Amino acid sequence: MNKYEAEFSNLVRSFRKKHMGKGPSKVRTTFCKHWAICEMEGNLSPVEKFIASADEGKQMLRAARTEMVKEMYKKNRPAEMEEFLQARLIDLFVDIDIERDFGMSVFVFDQDIQSKFMD
Repeated sequence: MNKYEAEFSNLVRSFRKKHMGKGPSKVRTTFCKHWAICEMEGNLSPVEKFIASADEGKQMLRAARTEMVKEMYKKNRPAEMEEFLQARLIDLFVDIDIERDFGMSVFVFDQDIQSKFMD
């Protein structure tokens, strides 16, 4: 992870903490062309971990953690991320493995951020 990817990871963590009350404990970002691919560990709160102990809870949490996160970014434009990259967010793909507490988000920007931020 170069310094730009590390800074983007910090922006993702703080955005989620601000809008969800808890951010992931670890974020690793890789820039690939127009994408910022973020691997996230430690996403779930203690209450969510308790809910996940039941099968129905796992399904409910996965749906909430994917669809609600995408909605959150639609309602709250990630201005800090766009400003930092000087690129506009045009799409977001989100998934999470509840059992492993491991999530991935792929942010799609309107420019090639990989070539822009190569060290």
